Amino acid sequence: MSEKIKVTLDGTAETMLQSFYARAKYSLKKGHKFYDAKAVELVNKIDYDFSSAEEDSTMSNGVIARTLVFDELVEDFIDRNSDCTIVNIACGLDTRFYRMDNGKLRWYNLDLPETIAVRDQIYQESGRVSTIGISALDPAWADQIDAQGKMLFIIEGLSMYLTPEENATMLGIIRDHFDNATVMMECLAKKWVNKEDIEESIQKTGAKFIFGADCFEDLGDVAKGFRKVKDDNITRGMTKIIPVLKPFGWLPIIRKMTQKILIFEKVQE
Repeated sequence: MSEKIKVTLDGTAETMLQSFYARAKYSLKKGHKFYDAKAVELVNKIDYDFSSAEEDSTMSNGVIARTLVFDELVEDFIDRNSDCTIVNIACGLDTRFYRMDNGKLRWYNLDLPETIAVRDQIYQESGRVSTIGISALDPAWADQIDAQGKMLFIIEGLSMYLTPEENATMLGIIRDHFDNATVMMECLAKKWVNKEDIEESIQKTGAKFIFGADCFEDLGDVAKGFRKVKDDNITRGMTKIIPVLKPFGWLPIIRKMTQKILIFEKVQE
């Protein structure tokens, strides 16, 4: 891959590049808690100005904290369901498969066609890990999943950019097409809805924070047909990368302000 890969994205799709850069930068830090080898290898081969991501510590810390917690949660699911099928919705340039692969699971990376076009240039995935270039709101993607075992749907870095109706549509596709479905969905804390200016690099993409939830109950009819498994958050990820916060991680105000990871499963009829 001698020539740089040219990327033309905007809005929500462009935010994947900010997250990709944050993981690459963190992986090169001394004492890193995870190492994203793919991001480190390829970040300099993408023709994109990462300067705003370089300067946006709020965005970077959030990405790293949620990566740490999602890795923990997904690894636990795989340990309990070794032959599972995982669908990574709004995958961007995420590389979790390469950290989680047990040699048995099946993994689908799903995103908009323009995003998958970039991903395919970089990763060229096939076999047990493959890509689907289609909107998460289009039920046609469900027909491309060859499910085996338990199903896990990861929704990271997306729900905050969708309306309640769009989030309901996405979850409805999962509910209506898959049994034994567990969902891990990152949600912005309600406090930060319409406040995308707190993350400068995200604001520059034109993406807007329009949806948030602090607990499963906040989802209401958005998650119709699902039941709560666990309300989690990225606090323990934050305390790992910023140890000075550890004594305060238990405070309700801290937990209220951090991004949530809501875990729920399809109600079996």
